[in-house]
Amino acid sequence: QVQLVESGGGLVQAGGSLRLSCAASGSIFSISALGWYRQAPGKQRELVATITSGGRLNYADSVKGRFTISRDNAKNTVYLQMNSLKPEDTAAYYCNLNIYLRDYWGQGTQVTVSS
Repeated sequence: QVQLVESGGGLVQAGGSLRLSCAASGSIFSISALGWYRQAPGKQRELVATITSGGRLNYADSVKGRFTISRDNAKNTVYLQMNSLKPEDTAAYYCNLNIYLRDYWGQGTQVTVSS
């Protein structure tokens, strides 16, 4: 069973930065696709960024140039560096691991950006 634990959320002023981390259990981390998603109140969960096992990156248009996803297979951890944060980035952020067409999710970490 895979468990994902996010950390690093918090309250930050517009223009500030945060780095989210997601630590995973299990031995399949290095061959899994990983991603960050977010969900704002009253809205559907949306993709923020993904990284494949081979390192291919994908970003939502709204975060391109501001957010960076990375992974450390030795630490079973995926990161999301968020710079130039905007109030519209306020949401609960969820870590995702996908392998063998199955999704695993973390419990989420709240990011609040004040104007």
